Amino acid sequence: MAGMTLEQLKIFLAVAQNLHFTRAAEELYITQPAVSAAIHNLEQEYGVKLFHRIGRHIEIAEAGKLLQVEAQKILDQVSLTERGLRELNNLQRGELKLGSSLTIGNYWLPSKISEFKSQYPGIQIDCTLANAETICVGTAMGQFDLGLVEGDVKPALQNTLEYEIVASDRLQIVVGQKHPWFEWGEIDLSQLTQTPWVMRVRESGTQQRFEEALQNWGINLSELNVILVFASGEMAKAAIENGVGATGISELMVKKEIQLGTLRAIRVIDNREGNGAIAEIVRPFFKIKHRQRFQTALSKVFEQMLISSMLDGSHHLSVI
Repeated sequence: MAGMTLEQLKIFLAVAQNLHFTRAAEELYITQPAVSAAIHNLEQEYGVKLFHRIGRHIEIAEAGKLLQVEAQKILDQVSLTERGLRELNNLQRGELKLGSSLTIGNYWLPSKISEFKSQYPGIQIDCTLANAETICVGTAMGQFDLGLVEGDVKPALQNTLEYEIVASDRLQIVVGQKHPWFEWGEIDLSQLTQTPWVMRVRESGTQQRFEEALQNWGINLSELNVILVFASGEMAKAAIENGVGATGISELMVKKEIQLGTLRAIRVIDNREGNGAIAEIVRPFFKIKHRQRFQTALSKVFEQMLISSMLDGSHHLSVI
């Protein structure tokens, strides 16, 4: 028995993903007969049918579905091993795969990446931005070495993912110049229900934290007049600048606009206890990683840099 090769597994996965021999061949820059031969040899070697040929189309068979899962695991492990070997050169070369939620990735993470690149200029950093839920799932599936999110890790993933606070920021209630609150600068907690709201989608870490704060203040989300829901904070910010209601947004995202005077952060007073305390929304930034997957030397070094940054106190943000 000759056994399967990594090349055969790569070819098989390309066919399984495309469900087309010719497209798989084009993707791999090899000939279509070479693709057909690789699949045929696998089927002959193990006496199974990996694909059903139906007219001019193909469908993946049960044996193919099993091989697809296991082949992906094998190739992922090979990739990690190769990266680990390349890093045995004092981190002069290699690749770091990061996943980040949008606010962190656009406003907090770039300076951390620049700091890391200044120390390790030969390292390639691949950073994917998406909402917090997508980054958590991607980290659990091994797409990222490390993830950075401002939303909570869902209970279903907490056994898979290890998470740790590496920074924090504040959410602020913000309005544009046309909003009556702009002149006031301060409102009572009960007044939050008296204006239209621009919100983020439920998968957003910002939205999750804002809803938690509302619950802590005794306000149900259904009590708010939500008129717009956006996938990105930039869209919410643009709507507010144009005079549409209020929003809860990271102070990182609106620092420039507040300095220019096009937006204003509104102080919210909590009079429920009669002491007029300021109602603040402080949220953590979490570093997440898989509990069991192999961790490259690069990701360990980057992780340590983030932890050291937190211990140095550089994550604290000034109040605007």
